[in-house]
Amino acid sequence: MAIHAHKRGEESNDGLQQRFKRQVQKTGLLKALRVSSVRAKKPNKRKIRQGAIKREEYRARNKKKQFYSNM
Repeated sequence: MAIHAHKRGEESNDGLQQRFKRQVQKTGLLKALRVSSVRAKKPNKRKIRQGAIKREEYRARNKKKQFYSNM
């Protein structure tokens, strides 16, 4: 995604910079770059296993709810 700002007639350099800055802000490019620059740690084996155990519990509980309406 390229952003271009060309000088318009008698426009000052400050005006050109401000216009370019507004264009960059409208695209949300800097915000996306900041978010993508922060890396999340990969979960370790213990965390992955704990998540799997929780999922199994939820699925077992929901399966019971299907057959027993008063639970």
